[in-house]
Amino acid sequence: MTADTLAAPEPDAARVRAVRQRYARRGDRGTVRGHAYALYLVALFAVFYLVPVVHARSTSPASVSLGSLTEAAPRACAIAVAVCWGAQIAGRFWGPVVVQPFLLHVFMSTDISPTRYLGTIARRRLTYVGTAGLLAACAAAYLATDLFDHLDSAVQGVASVVGLSALAAFAWLWGQVRALRANLLLASAVCGTALVVAGVSRAAPDSGVGLWLLAGVLAATAAIVGRAALGAIRTVDLARIARESARASQAQTYAWTGTLHHALDLYRPEPRGFTSALIRSDGRLRGYLSQGAIRAMRTPGRAGAGAALLLIGASALTHGAGGREDGLAWWLWAVGAMAVYLGSGWVGETWRGLRDELTLAPLFGERWGGTLARTLVWPVVAVTSGALLGGGSAVVARWDHHSGHLGETALLVAGSVVMVLGARFLREMKWHLPLELLLPIITPLGDLSGLRVIAWQFDGFVVVVIGVAVMGALPSAVGATALAIGIAAGCVWAGLRRTGWAHGGLFSRLSRA
Repeated sequence: MTADTLAAPEPDAARVRAVRQRYARRGDRGTVRGHAYALYLVALFAVFYLVPVVHARSTSPASVSLGSLTEAAPRACAIAVAVCWGAQIAGRFWGPVVVQPFLLHVFMSTDISPTRYLGTIARRRLTYVGTAGLLAACAAAYLATDLFDHLDSAVQGVASVVGLSALAAFAWLWGQVRALRANLLLASAVCGTALVVAGVSRAAPDSGVGLWLLAGVLAATAAIVGRAALGAIRTVDLARIARESARASQAQTYAWTGTLHHALDLYRPEPRGFTSALIRSDGRLRGYLSQGAIRAMRTPGRAGAGAALLLIGASALTHGAGGREDGLAWWLWAVGAMAVYLGSGWVGETWRGLRDELTLAPLFGERWGGTLARTLVWPVVAVTSGALLGGGSAVVARWDHHSGHLGETALLVAGSVVMVLGARFLREMKWHLPLELLLPIITPLGDLSGLRVIAWQFDGFVVVVIGVAVMGALPSAVGATALAIGIAAGCVWAGLRRTGWAHGGLFSRLSRA
């Protein structure tokens, strides 16, 4: 901008656009070659992955049958609640008004109202996220369910997805700009409304208005939440947005350079309270289980979320393992296992202590046999207790679903939990990115070394998903459980190799106290 353009009385929207075009990607503007490569990757994905999957779905029955529209409405309500809550949680960590630190500093140094530049950025990002969510939800519903097999159900499904995408986008903004009490209020209101809609759909099964009612409720809720969230931008704390932007910029740098776990470490809550609770009145340390529980209580929000994930995940895991012949049961099994995997890491911070002590073993000496007991007692007991409570509630709620093969279900759940703990151990023993992963893998489709980096970043999820898929394919529950234990043992061995302890003297060190 020149001095003449600064002096001219431009509207705020034009001034915001001018500042953003000049400073948004200063020194990092996209090139024609970069845009062409991005289009090349999109074309490859569409030709080699998307088109065959769509063709296979159009010529085969859906893997998940929703049944009648009356049965589909309660499931859609549950998905809407989960999506809204997830969007709010995402907004608490990385919301739509997180701006590049340099650009935010430029805007804050001008006379432009914060509502103008933050509101403009938020509206554009909400449009992008809503559109992407709409396309992704429609694609997932078409590929996995039979919702689009009939015109009537397809129209109602699209209307519900449109309302859900809009609500998710505005809930994302709401989670960032509103206080914790307001977020809890919105979460409770969405849950209560979903229960009412599901109850009305069940009470009038012949009317077929379940999805239409859900679509209308979602649209109305999105309009109310969106208006309130956009109006709250003018009262947002700019200092807090600046801190969040700086943290997001640093996390993005870590993620782009291959150390995603370091980026996630920036969002770990700071422990507080219970500083002296680890020591008894006589000066001795408390037991291993008490130490882990006290450390978990120092981050109550994270520990509470981990406990909830353990209970919900174990319930879904038990339902899926008990009816693994059904297509929907496998998805429940996989989702439940991933929820238990996340909860096993959130329920305590002792995993990080174990990694640090193993990687810094020369500092602490060779007698590290008690390290495993001290650091693993709490997460193992917490995950096992959560699996027992969640799985037990699932069995009690649907006893007929598990009658006759309760022993097989218990074996599969136990094997899945052991495999999840092994995958969590593998993930937490991760250190810096191995240099050999950056070596190119030349194929006719281009360099595929990025796939190795992605697999290394999300190795825990990869192990859990592949393990559940293979376990579900085996006809014997005993064989599937033995396979899960073998996978867990392999994960433990690979995790120890990452810390440098998988060598000849390993077993002798394990036997020492």
